[in-house]
Amino acid sequence: MGSTDGFQYRALYPYRKEREEDIDLLPGDILVVSKGALQALGFKDGDEQTPNQIGWILGVNERTKQKGDFPGTYVEYVGPVKIAVPSHRPRVQRPLPATPGATGGRLPEALEQGSPLPDLQEQFSPPEIAPPLLVKLVEAIEKKGLDSEMLYRTSGSELRQALRTDWTLGDLEPLDVHSLGEALRGYLQDLPSPVVPVSVHGDILRILQEIPQGENCRKQLLLALESPAVPLQNTLTLQFLLRHLGKVSQQAESNSLHPRALGEIFGPLLLRLPGASPELSPDFSVLFLETLLQTKELEPEQLPPALPPKPPKPKPSAASLANGNNAPLQDAEWYWGDISREEVNEKLRDTPDGTFLVRDASSKIQGEYTLTLRKGGNNKLIKIFHREGKYGFSEPLTFGSVVELITHYRHESLAQYNAKLDTRLLYPISKYQQDQVVKEDSVEAVGEQLKVYHQQYQDKSWEYDLLYEEYTRTSQELQMKRTAIEAFNETIKIFEEQCQTQEKCSKEYIERFRREGNEKEVQRILMNSEKLKSRITEIHDSKMKLEQDLKKQASENREIDKRMNSLKPDLMQLRKLRDQYLVWLTQKGARQKKINEWLGIKNETEDQYSMMDDEEELPHHEERTWYVGKINRVQAEEMLCGKRDGTFLIRESSQKGCYACSVVVDGDTKHCVIYKTATGYGFAEPYNLYASLKDLVLHYKHTSLVQHNDSLNVTLAHPVLSQPPAR
Repeated sequence: MGSTDGFQYRALYPYRKEREEDIDLLPGDILVVSKGALQALGFKDGDEQTPNQIGWILGVNERTKQKGDFPGTYVEYVGPVKIAVPSHRPRVQRPLPATPGATGGRLPEALEQGSPLPDLQEQFSPPEIAPPLLVKLVEAIEKKGLDSEMLYRTSGSELRQALRTDWTLGDLEPLDVHSLGEALRGYLQDLPSPVVPVSVHGDILRILQEIPQGENCRKQLLLALESPAVPLQNTLTLQFLLRHLGKVSQQAESNSLHPRALGEIFGPLLLRLPGASPELSPDFSVLFLETLLQTKELEPEQLPPALPPKPPKPKPSAASLANGNNAPLQDAEWYWGDISREEVNEKLRDTPDGTFLVRDASSKIQGEYTLTLRKGGNNKLIKIFHREGKYGFSEPLTFGSVVELITHYRHESLAQYNAKLDTRLLYPISKYQQDQVVKEDSVEAVGEQLKVYHQQYQDKSWEYDLLYEEYTRTSQELQMKRTAIEAFNETIKIFEEQCQTQEKCSKEYIERFRREGNEKEVQRILMNSEKLKSRITEIHDSKMKLEQDLKKQASENREIDKRMNSLKPDLMQLRKLRDQYLVWLTQKGARQKKINEWLGIKNETEDQYSMMDDEEELPHHEERTWYVGKINRVQAEEMLCGKRDGTFLIRESSQKGCYACSVVVDGDTKHCVIYKTATGYGFAEPYNLYASLKDLVLHYKHTSLVQHNDSLNVTLAHPVLSQPPAR
């Protein structure tokens, strides 16, 4: 790999990208720019030293590895640098190492099961600037306003109680700022490891003890936090929180949250120091955060300069439009043209890794496109660059058309472009098949395809169930081992205290027996001491072995969790396909007996797909039998008290724009939210597809709610206000 001339710039102000082709900046970020990129814009030698006169500059952020445009008015010139020129020839195939922190994509799905929060390294990875959950909470709090006197001072909210077992965050709009603030504190409290890792606690304590509080102390703390021992995710998370808390302290006249008050609230959550050490002041955690927040208090915050105007980018020439490259793009099944990011997210929802589509870039500049790829349960947006008739994801651009580019990566891994994207473009979202999921043209052909999908779904379900049993078993074993390690720690503590006591007392007795010439007693005391030390060593070794076993089993447990989460999109897609084929067959008048044969269900037994002969006579068709309007949970429970299992009602939910279903299960009343979305009503994605509440009720008359919640093994069998059948 060769090198070429380039320049380094340092970011002076934070910048959050406004367009897809931009990159984010934080103060201190180092940007690298190719000399050739500036010359291509018409700038000559020496112009690089005045970036504010250049305007928008194409470069790479060394911290985030993002490549794109940044405003020259937000940076200062550092100096020349040699930069590597990537080879565009195909790389020799070689195995890729595991991607550090690559499990961040599984977080939302893991949290749906109510699992505890994973470490920060597992929650996100650059170019993300902080954990998605934390970003969502902070943005919601800042949107609500930071001037409340009770901000971060309340406790006991229903949201916080719910989050103790399930960190799934739904719509935060209906929640007040106090509940959101407590949820943010709860998030930091529930992290398995603190934001400031234990590895730098010693350096931080030394700085706080030796250096007087002030700007010098703050600088030394920041240097300590830049240690290689601090993971990048922890550094980014702390920077994100400091920016937020800085905004909070600026509103101190209204909320009384000065740096000292914020230190008392958040210091012990970020820097978890052991409280047992008598020489440590309990205020060190508070002092740590207070010092970091007292930045340049006497100086008014310098606002960043105005952004330079975005230069118009050249349109493709008539020759490039006529060379045939654009014609096949319009015909490509994966090319969707001018659709929004929201539409893309909807189309890729719950699809397996490797699913993709291409759309016009949101910049609306002709010749620019965006590839959206499903990876790790998230949508990855990749800009397709275009210059002088060539296309690619990064310099140098070598493909003659977008079709050629996509075709290449359908056969080769995108790891050639980005090591973290170790997948091919496997499953195109076809614009030709969206309106017609069922492509077969006869009932028999549809039935046979239903049989295939149903078998695939059962196979995947069986595989998932086995993994779930193994995951549950290993989780229980892990908890037992953690408890055992705690017991070892207590035992070691007791033995060490005994050892110290014995040593203290033995000195007096040994001196006394030696004066008396009683060497036998001296040897007995020394032997007992050695036995006690040997026992402590044995306990230490047993604990160490258990910790090693725990680490190994925890790794295996995470692998099982990854495999389960990788199966989920396939399961949901197969289930959705199977249900759509079932609906098609039912609409075409296929006999239930025949449908059961395709599904492998014995007709003499009732099953979830059987249909009642008197379907039209069901009371479910009358909304007045189950819709009760605006009542609360307590009133709903009173209406359902003493009713048989499957008795239900639908009411307005306390969540704005939603409804709630209350149903009797095992003699107890359970409640679940019914969401109203753009695609329809439902209990969860991707099943929010019923046109009305009535359609939803009729579907779950025959289908158990257990598919959404393991504790709801019941159907909506009996509307609460319907008349019981005549006997």
